[in-house]
Amino acid sequence: MQEKGSISIHTENIFPIIKKFLYSDNEIFLRELVSNAVDATQKIKRLASLGQYSGELGDLRVEVAFDEVKKTITISDNGLGMTAEEIKKYINQIAFSGATEFMEKFKEAKDANEIIGRFGLGFYSAFMVADKVEIQTLSYQEGAEPAYWVCDGSTEFEIGEGVLAERGTEITLYINSESEEFLSKYKLQEILDKYCKFLPVPIKFGTKTESVEDGVDEEGKPKYIDVQEDNIINDTNPIWTKAPSELKDQDYLDFYKQLYPFSEDPLFWIHLNVDYPFNLTGVLYFPKLKNDFEISKNKIKLFSRQVFITDEVKDIVPEFLMLLHGVIDSPDIPLNVSRSFLQADSNVKKINSYITKKVADKLSELFKADRKAYEEKWTDIGLFVKYGMVSEDKFYDKAKDFVLVSNTKKENFTLPEYKEKVEAIQTDKDGQLVYIYTNDPAKQDSFIQSANKKGYDVLVMNSPIDNHFISQLEQKLEKTSLKRVDADVADKLIKKDEAPESVLTDEQSTKVKDIFNKAINKPAYSVQLESLNPDELPVTVTMDEFMRRMKDMAAMGGGMGFYGNMPDNYKVIVNGNHKLITRILQEENEEVQAQLSKQAFDLALLSQGLLTGAELTEFVNRSVNLI
Repeated sequence: MQEKGSISIHTENIFPIIKKFLYSDNEIFLRELVSNAVDATQKIKRLASLGQYSGELGDLRVEVAFDEVKKTITISDNGLGMTAEEIKKYINQIAFSGATEFMEKFKEAKDANEIIGRFGLGFYSAFMVADKVEIQTLSYQEGAEPAYWVCDGSTEFEIGEGVLAERGTEITLYINSESEEFLSKYKLQEILDKYCKFLPVPIKFGTKTESVEDGVDEEGKPKYIDVQEDNIINDTNPIWTKAPSELKDQDYLDFYKQLYPFSEDPLFWIHLNVDYPFNLTGVLYFPKLKNDFEISKNKIKLFSRQVFITDEVKDIVPEFLMLLHGVIDSPDIPLNVSRSFLQADSNVKKINSYITKKVADKLSELFKADRKAYEEKWTDIGLFVKYGMVSEDKFYDKAKDFVLVSNTKKENFTLPEYKEKVEAIQTDKDGQLVYIYTNDPAKQDSFIQSANKKGYDVLVMNSPIDNHFISQLEQKLEKTSLKRVDADVADKLIKKDEAPESVLTDEQSTKVKDIFNKAINKPAYSVQLESLNPDELPVTVTMDEFMRRMKDMAAMGGGMGFYGNMPDNYKVIVNGNHKLITRILQEENEEVQAQLSKQAFDLALLSQGLLTGAELTEFVNRSVNLI
């Protein structure tokens, strides 16, 4: 048997199309060829179990080898093999059916392996790194003859009699000059570790030296010798393929360390296992997040039948769940198509919704089962929960029952609990409930103390997502607004009917405003006289809640760039009922009046961290003189 031929295709050469459309990274060739080899070994095992193959299965495995001198990489298996006719069908016809037909075949396929498995399109990824590819194969079928196929990356091929004496397939790649980096033990090991670490069939890559016990020495101590063993690079039964009932907590923690060797232990995990309406298994871990969530992204690994695909899971996992770590394995996710196709796939959308629900159910279960333990983890998971609530309405609907808000006294409340706590005292004259918060308890301490004196509670909202979370709460909670504790003086944060009477006449009020305007002399600061409790500070500097929030969101890239470019404007609230203001009015020396006014204003700036540079030096010198 000897045959040469030309593959009938609709384009001169489909290889550039395959390279451009199907694969984004040339190292993928090893994943494709090894997973095809694994597929061939699993199929022979399946045929044996169905009674359709009665021969000896032997030790089913896949082997990867390379020869630096000959510049070859060989992938071999003892799977079901192919006849010459099957080579023509699977290698020549299916894969080289033209770009348009290829797309149609992929859309119609119910299972990615209909095309990729058993030497489908994945096989041709070999030509991204090879000038020539040879196949030696012997089918499992009784009386089959060994077959041989070779192609140099053009549409020309040759089929002939092969040399294999045992069932299986051996593919040899003659590596091209641009791809010689792959002729390295370390490079190949790195790719195998990345893509093939959890394949269900043992993958051998060379040998390794192991130290084994060999009797005892004269002192009775054990002796060791070095022996060469097969280097099996994969764990064929990773934990996500097992039932949760078979696993202990330590198994989950050990697997986490295997995936992320330098990470702290996770807080908890979710074992995914669903077979309808799609197939999905996996384990998702909640890492310790704190506030640096950007570092934590892209840590979920996507597999298909234990073949690693990518850690770019943006379309499969909702945006907010990108903070989780772990693995997802689904044969229902197309294997090597562009991400634009992935987005449109209905299974991807179903998986996305399922994972959201599963995560929400797990958090709800933890909250109900052990509130105290849940609160202890809140520092780490709070950011994640809020992020989810802001970005997904469906998640908000579930999470509103287990999201916690924390106050300056380190007490935690659910949203209904907090409403009940503050409703009586923090409802304004128009029936609007006002939640007061701080984003920097140390810096805003004087404001917090003023609010506490009035019986108000102050929440701590200092995570990177809280600006957006605050806005969302105002949209979702009925007749509720949130104000930062330094947005106004305590008397004005929540508008009530009972305002203290002014001790100043209209004429005195005008004079006080003039004195402070002259002393401050800054366009960005507008002076406002208020009748406040005499115990409040004489001068307070605040920024309007709306304006400050817009500027904060602009700084975070929240689409408020217009506000980010606007200059800062502050209100200088002068407490007309404070005894210092009376003293300033009674002072006949205008210079002393100006000094006292400036001192009171600088103290207000100092409490807000707004006094810096030469003005701070001037304040210190003035303070020394006043003493």
